[in-house]
Amino acid sequence: MEVAPGVFVSATSTDEWQPHAHPAGELHVLCRGVGLHAGLWRSVPGTTPQQLLPWTAPSREAKIVLAGTARVEIKDGPTLELKAGDIASLPQGSTSTWSVSDDYQEFWILDDLGAGD
Repeated sequence: MEVAPGVFVSATSTDEWQPHAHPAGELHVLCRGVGLHAGLWRSVPGTTPQQLLPWTAPSREAKIVLAGTARVEIKDGPTLELKAGDIASLPQGSTSTWSVSDDYQEFWILDDLGAGD
């Protein structure tokens, strides 16, 4: 929520989640259109496939895993095993396949170049 021009505040315990189609789960946007795009994403049991979630980073992406685990297979690159507390960054255009736990939740940041919902 924007509490003053350019100042955004939220909490990881937010109840303001919206369905998100790709990747399937739920999204809570902290901010967008201010030089970066940031928010929370979480898996939803019964909605989020647990394996083979394809993702191509629309811009430089950084994230911190807040809960759960993820296996990230980067095309022509390494495979990452992420858990709560891990921080990762992927380059723009990187193609990866994700497998996430039922309780997976992350905070992500994209620069505004091509960043979309």
